[in-house]
Amino acid sequence: MEPYTTIIGLEVHVQLATKSKLFCRCSTQFGAEPNTQTCPVCLGLPGSLPVMNRHAFDLALKTAVAINCEIPSFTKWDRKQYYYPDLPKAYQISQFDLPMSSAGYLEISDDKSAFEPKRVRITRAHLEEDAGKSIHDEAAGKADSEIDLNRTGTPLLEIVSEPDLRSSAEAKAYLQELKLLLTYIGVSDCNMQEGSLRVDANVNLHIDAEEGKIATPIVEIKNMNSFRAVERALDYEAPRQYRVWQETGQKIGEAPKQTRGWDDGAGITLEQRSKEESSDYRYFPDPDLVPVLVSEEQVANARKSLGELPAELRTRYAEEMGLSAYDAGVIVNQGRSVIDYFEQVARESSDAKSACNWVTQDILRLLKEQEKGIEEFGVSAKNLAGMISAINDGMLPKPRAKDAFEIMLEEGITAEQAIKKLGIEQVDESALVELCRELLEKNPRIVADVQGGKVQAIGALIGQAKKLNPNVDPARFREICLELAQQG
Repeated sequence: MEPYTTIIGLEVHVQLATKSKLFCRCSTQFGAEPNTQTCPVCLGLPGSLPVMNRHAFDLALKTAVAINCEIPSFTKWDRKQYYYPDLPKAYQISQFDLPMSSAGYLEISDDKSAFEPKRVRITRAHLEEDAGKSIHDEAAGKADSEIDLNRTGTPLLEIVSEPDLRSSAEAKAYLQELKLLLTYIGVSDCNMQEGSLRVDANVNLHIDAEEGKIATPIVEIKNMNSFRAVERALDYEAPRQYRVWQETGQKIGEAPKQTRGWDDGAGITLEQRSKEESSDYRYFPDPDLVPVLVSEEQVANARKSLGELPAELRTRYAEEMGLSAYDAGVIVNQGRSVIDYFEQVARESSDAKSACNWVTQDILRLLKEQEKGIEEFGVSAKNLAGMISAINDGMLPKPRAKDAFEIMLEEGITAEQAIKKLGIEQVDESALVELCRELLEKNPRIVADVQGGKVQAIGALIGQAKKLNPNVDPARFREICLELAQQG
């Protein structure tokens, strides 16, 4: 057990799924030629005036409701003063003391029992505009830097958690659940490679020392481009802070807060600068933007538009469909398209457990191997439901189900067509009884073993029966043989 407690709070910046920027009509499309998606407003040229993107605010409101935030009736815009080369206005339009939402929470859990289920409090979720992107070229001994301002003004929702997380595992679970929720309700694609979701972590330690509880200075970690990177950075930073404390003996207030960057290749954090306080930004209300008023009706409509959220789906699948908590989690965590596929299969086959087994054990594996989405999968939900129904109705023996599934996948045909192609015919009950009698008469030793209590001996007859008639249902054949053998 470590001699300290790790205290973690996360700041998640989410690019909202709008076609235009937060305060102008420039496109937000990713991948355009540098500096081709700009205008006087997002460049901050004199005389230009911003106008709020209503769709961006609606998406932010939908998100805030989904993460259980309180929504005030009045919110305003503020100017956050700082100069970065990729922020041409030298200030960012953001929200300071009156954000558009606050005091929310997100429930997290872990299938591997790395930690107990917990509620992570969310301090606030507020809207702001993004800065541009600096591109550093250090190839061939050069040290050139270029600026792409296409991203400047893109709408971001910053979601700030309370320091409730205590490990990298909890942080990863929080991020995975948040990403699932955001993509599920359609407010962002959360593509970290394209910068649609970015994470900063605030970390410090509470150390049990002889003189009492010691808190190390808060460190903000940046430049993490995957959840795995977040996990690795946190696992590195906590021991690093403890080593520094041991070496310097610094107590509360003796060292400044700092910002460190994560070097993924080296697996270390590197000091970048001292961390700013809110007073350093010299916030003041933006004089060019009017405050936003939010009615109770707007909040109610946003809540109504959410539908059934991932956490509610997991509960319903476990309680109403009889799935294990693990299986319910696996399906829901795949996202909306897999959920829709599973629900159609379960509904049309009236067999949720079988639908779950096929999706989690076969289809997800094949999708990974084929590097496809479920929308492109060769067996439609309707056809898979038909196959499960055929198994349950006795039209398709379970041992032949894999064969039927493979043909359906290769040729895109229905279960009925696959059954015909395999030459599977349902064996009449009287024919099955006759086959049992015939094989029992030829194998008196097996009959004696069964009568002596060794019922597993009947298994030897199943292989013989399949050779004589491939369409035999092994389970039903076994039942009839056992019954006849025990009767003598």
